[in-house]
Amino acid sequence: MAEAYREVPPPFIMPNIAYRLARRIAVSVVGFTVLAIGIAMIVLPGPAFIVIPAGLGILGLEFAWARRWLQKVKEKAEAVAKTVTGSGTPPPPKE
Repeated sequence: MAEAYREVPPPFIMPNIAYRLARRIAVSVVGFTVLAIGIAMIVLPGPAFIVIPAGLGILGLEFAWARRWLQKVKEKAEAVAKTVTGSGTPPPPKE
């Protein structure tokens, strides 16, 4: 009866767990690095408004909070684009 209970997963599951953990660590390191570079580009010369969403997109592969932040960034960018292009308001009447 003691042999039926296993504390460790079977050997064929272990590589899958190791792969998932390695992938999550790699995505985290790359994503946070890109995000940190984007945040630094806010005060340094560079395309911060492109790099920050890219970092959030990378982190969004593994983390739900990053997907939510990326969605908020997309909504804000669309609102700004509508304001800048004027497509959100009707044209002024001609006199």
